[in-house]
Amino acid sequence: MNATVALNWIDGEWVDSGNYRESIDPATYNVIGRYAEGGSSEAERGINAARHAFETTPWKDDASLRSKVLLELADAFERNTQALIEILSLENGKVKAEAGFEVGMVPSKLRYYAALARTEYGKAAEPKPGKISLLLRQPLGVAGIIVPWNSPIVLMIRSLAPALAAGCTAVVKMPGQSAQITNLVARVIAEAPSLPKGVFNMFSEYGSAGSRYLIESPLVPTISFTGSTGTGRAISATGAQHLKRFGLELGGKTPMVVFADADIDVVVPRLEKALTVFAGQFCMTGSRLLVQREVAQVVAERLSARLEAVKVGPASDSSSDMGPLIDKPNVERVNRVVEEAIAAGAKVLVRGGPVTEGPLAKGAFYRPTLLQVSDPKMSIVQAETFGPVLTLQIFDTEAEAIALANDSEYGLAASIWTRDVDRSLRVAREVEAGTVWINDWAVVYDEIEEGGVKQSGKGRLNGVAALDDFIEYKHIALNPGLRLS
Repeated sequence: MNATVALNWIDGEWVDSGNYRESIDPATYNVIGRYAEGGSSEAERGINAARHAFETTPWKDDASLRSKVLLELADAFERNTQALIEILSLENGKVKAEAGFEVGMVPSKLRYYAALARTEYGKAAEPKPGKISLLLRQPLGVAGIIVPWNSPIVLMIRSLAPALAAGCTAVVKMPGQSAQITNLVARVIAEAPSLPKGVFNMFSEYGSAGSRYLIESPLVPTISFTGSTGTGRAISATGAQHLKRFGLELGGKTPMVVFADADIDVVVPRLEKALTVFAGQFCMTGSRLLVQREVAQVVAERLSARLEAVKVGPASDSSSDMGPLIDKPNVERVNRVVEEAIAAGAKVLVRGGPVTEGPLAKGAFYRPTLLQVSDPKMSIVQAETFGPVLTLQIFDTEAEAIALANDSEYGLAASIWTRDVDRSLRVAREVEAGTVWINDWAVVYDEIEEGGVKQSGKGRLNGVAALDDFIEYKHIALNPGLRLS
């Protein structure tokens, strides 16, 4: 156990709230450290520091400075890659390969937005003779960023990088479940020598008082939130009194649509990973499998065999295929959802469930589960499970596949598997999702926007459009007149 208390980083200083909680390793439930629980006081201090930095430093006006800092941050994260992987595996439970994948995405995002910071301009126009208009794209001010525990490093950077590139200052609320990770991330960010004091502020919180303060504060005009749809709705309602800008990436229930002409040898391993990456605790987890009847049996049999062979275990064991869930309450929640589905008529193809015997019983492990369902309105099909639980539905026609895929309040992502190019494009156009992968899954690029439709969110992260959540347009109209004769 680390005897040092993980503190909050506000206005360039470590801040101790005096209210401590324990951090655990979800694989063993051993206590690995303590952290200072943040809340409304830390949120308020962070907002004041960020507002002061926005008003008194060159940050909002100096694009070259912002670009320089983002490049320094990219270098700092690269220098600390291995330490970040180790703490992410320990506190978050990700196996080393998945932790490396998350940490490895960070530097390129920072460098991409460093480049955009240097190219972020408005425009000038002459709408009428003798009239000149300047259109400026200016930062909104203090950005509140609320981060989930499932991928805390990259999801924080995914919002922070465009906010900083746009010229905003930031207050970041990190989840208490990843407080030791947060502490290291703050130390890494503090390595950027050109970052002005107060531009970046971060606190850890298991509760919600600090988040509520950010959302309710009139000094925080924009919020970037990644989390559940229910929470997204609630914070939108609260922030509406200030007409606050919200960028929301919310829940998902990704359909994996497999047509009869798909390459089954390629499909089945990807279906396995789509379920087990991050132990199914991923907004883009492939949690709904839709298979055309002609190949349904072979897909079910081969996928069942692979899921039964998945080795769950701690990241410290290099042979582990899948790590634990974030904690035991989530194991209980996921198992309850599965038991209710079985009671409601779901057919068990693979019954994984909690690990209750042996050394792994100390941790929050849950083996993959596969259920076949015929009623698309069942809760197990409609609600986000956030765990390694997959439902299988059978369809006959292309139209039925599209209807089943769209029979959800969510619309974050979808995956289509077919060797028919025309079909892939037809179905992709009709599926209601912000991202559609064809013969692939979980492909994300820094340069290309991602986000949800329907109840999976609004706004976009990654790409140029990510700046929109942090920028306001200002029109300055000039009247120099026509040329004097």
